[in-house]
Amino acid sequence: MTDSSFDVVVVGAGPVGLACGLEVQRRGLSVCVVDKGALVNSIIGYPTNMEFFSTPELLEIGGYPMTTLHYKPLREDALDYYRRVAFTEKLPLRLFERVVGLEGSLDNYTVVTDKGRIRARFVIVATGFYDVPNLLRVPGEDLPHVTHYYKEPYAHADQDVVIIGAKNSSAKAALQLLRAGARPTLVVRGPEISESVKYWIRPDLINRIKEGRIGCHFNSTVARITETTVEVHTPDGPRTLPAQHVYALTGYHPDFSFLATLGITCGTDAAQTPTHNADTLETNRPGLYLAGTVCGGLNTSRWFIENGRYHAQLIAARLAGEAAPQLPEVLQQVQL
Repeated sequence: MTDSSFDVVVVGAGPVGLACGLEVQRRGLSVCVVDKGALVNSIIGYPTNMEFFSTPELLEIGGYPMTTLHYKPLREDALDYYRRVAFTEKLPLRLFERVVGLEGSLDNYTVVTDKGRIRARFVIVATGFYDVPNLLRVPGEDLPHVTHYYKEPYAHADQDVVIIGAKNSSAKAALQLLRAGARPTLVVRGPEISESVKYWIRPDLINRIKEGRIGCHFNSTVARITETTVEVHTPDGPRTLPAQHVYALTGYHPDFSFLATLGITCGTDAAQTPTHNADTLETNRPGLYLAGTVCGGLNTSRWFIENGRYHAQLIAARLAGEAAPQLPEVLQQVQL
């Protein structure tokens, strides 16, 4: 027995999911946005006072201006903005409700959750990728002092901290930890700090490494983590690094098992791209659509808020029987 019915159910209450919800609702279709966590749960998980790499207008949805005192908005600006948009549009939300299955077919879907059943003609999946970290798959990765998410540095004053990775999140974490009184050491699989690190962050990090204030092991991999150390394979042989906390900031990927639960197949390409029509965003199940980062599979730098938000207009117009909207000719590849 279903406990509610809508024209469209959107799975995922992040910025792109909210954009889908409001674009659908504006076209006269009933909609419900479901998320296993909080509203814009991924942004809640971002580091405290994290600065977006984009300017406000590139993060806006639904035509609402994002106001901020900063040239580039902070995490807290975004949290407030997306909440205000959702509330202003009176989007029906079902938060902290996990989708566990999808029954039926086009025009007669039933979204099964851990709290009930929701009937829908169409379903849009906008689940992103931030919830599933890329694991090291080494002994000790499950110890309590090891985490794949960095929040803030203050608890680590006068502690040895190992950061695994060399992209933006690792670079910023290492610099913040240093300035909060920790002793950070980077373990980097490649020969240098990634060229993708933002131009105002990379020189700062490189100079701190040259000074010896931040330890760094290039061309190195983690072999094992213990309660007090990280064992590393380096070009000069094995090294044991002291570590009272470990940040394994090795990236994230979509929840492929969840997509499979919904009946969405994935390609055999390197990115394991979920099956969908690039022009319509409809998956291999008619009436089931993808939006945002999840469209890129393992290629998580292909879609973000800045260009993924246009998926909302495209899908909503199709569901309402309208002509495809005129979208920007080139959706720039951007990174948060």
